[in-house]
Amino acid sequence: MTPALWVLGEALMDCVAQPDGSLSPFMGGSPFNLARAAALRGATVGFINPLSTDSFGLQMRAQFAADQVQTLLPASRKPTSLAVVQLNNGQPSYGFYREGIADRDYQVDQVLALLAQATPGVLHTGSLLLVPPEHDKVLAILKGAKRLGWTLSVDVNLRPKLADNLAQYVAAVKAVAALADWLKASDEDLELLGFADPSRQNARQVAKYFAAQGASRVALTFGGQGAWLGVDGQQADEDVPPITLADTVGAGDTFWGNCLGDWVLQPQGAAQRVAATLHEAMLAAAINCTRPGCQPPTRAQVLALT
Repeated sequence: MTPALWVLGEALMDCVAQPDGSLSPFMGGSPFNLARAAALRGATVGFINPLSTDSFGLQMRAQFAADQVQTLLPASRKPTSLAVVQLNNGQPSYGFYREGIADRDYQVDQVLALLAQATPGVLHTGSLLLVPPEHDKVLAILKGAKRLGWTLSVDVNLRPKLADNLAQYVAAVKAVAALADWLKASDEDLELLGFADPSRQNARQVAKYFAAQGASRVALTFGGQGAWLGVDGQQADEDVPPITLADTVGAGDTFWGNCLGDWVLQPQGAAQRVAATLHEAMLAAAINCTRPGCQPPTRAQVLALT
């Protein structure tokens, strides 16, 4: 079966610093997390970027198999990328190791050929692949995908410490975001993109900027202050559910993965159920935050809390 949602992006190991100074590895990368979340929501999902043949890559392949995410390109002999994660009151900060690694071992023509052979669905990207010069490959793929009739989803997910030149990085992200049909951004992303004091109170005004570029569905997240979702002219906002926090790793990926899963499973009537989509995505993200690392919930686990 052709996946309804294809994901283009990084798959890496989050090496999370422990109180004793040791590092505990967790599978991660925003697109990797999102692919899992959407599949656990029930969507048919394919992951484009190669996974490594090393032990970490084999773990990721096994996790994808367990979650029913299809891998679409052959494995790479290059190593798995690493991120070192420091947690402060549950909030992560990252350092990345991204040169000569498996998830960047792909070619534009190779991906476009896959897209051309498939029934058009939703193509999602964002996060680390938007860092120059990698964003040039992503732009070429997105432009080709749009010509082929694919719907484009982008999670801005800026990581400023990864960029040698922040201004160039922000410009690259804006160029990619301008192609998005559906877009997610956090308050931290919005500040880096130049929005002053983004909040739930002015979310609708912020969303108009992306709507003017062609985005018909926009999610804006504000950490502990909740989230706002606009779908085809309808909107809703919601507080964060009360939880016992483990950490917030992968919360945004779980949130957006559940939104995308909802939309590809039920293409009709998305605007009319905007509040329900937001509520379930918030619950999924909240459940994830009660677990260490990114561990998205199943659809049944979310429904048990509704």
